[in-house]
Amino acid sequence: MSKASVFFLILGVLFFSGCDKTRVFDEYQSIPGEWHRDSVVAINFEAPDTLNNYNLFINLRNNSDYDFSNIYLITELNYPRGKVITDTLQYEMAAPSGKWLGTGFGDVKESKLWYKENFRFSEPGEYRVTIQQAMRKRDSIHGIETLEGITEAGFRIEDIKQQQ
Repeated sequence: MSKASVFFLILGVLFFSGCDKTRVFDEYQSIPGEWHRDSVVAINFEAPDTLNNYNLFINLRNNSDYDFSNIYLITELNYPRGKVITDTLQYEMAAPSGKWLGTGFGDVKESKLWYKENFRFSEPGEYRVTIQQAMRKRDSIHGIETLEGITEAGFRIEDIKQQQ
């Protein structure tokens, strides 16, 4: 890749990320190689405030090594004072035709998955969200030990007021 191409790529990323007025928090963690069923992605963040409502998202990046059209996740939202909300979530990752539903260029696609809508942080302080894959093959009670093709998992908070 030429220096000019790299320059314009970086400039484009900065331009588009600067225009994202709804983003309050956005963090990813890399998943090297395979996502083991016991491996937990954990992201800590400060509550933006306790007065406004926000939309929360789980973000996943996958490549063509991902062999499924959906994904099951177990998430926990840990409050500053010890309350924990656990959810088992299922998301579609591909259309019936096999085309990835995420956005992106080339081999890597990014999926922005609804986690909690119109959510109010009821306690000030540091929260922790954890994400764990819970995939299993059809007619199997045992989970898939290592899941290939998910390269990063993240968490995003968006300001509802900025969307209007």
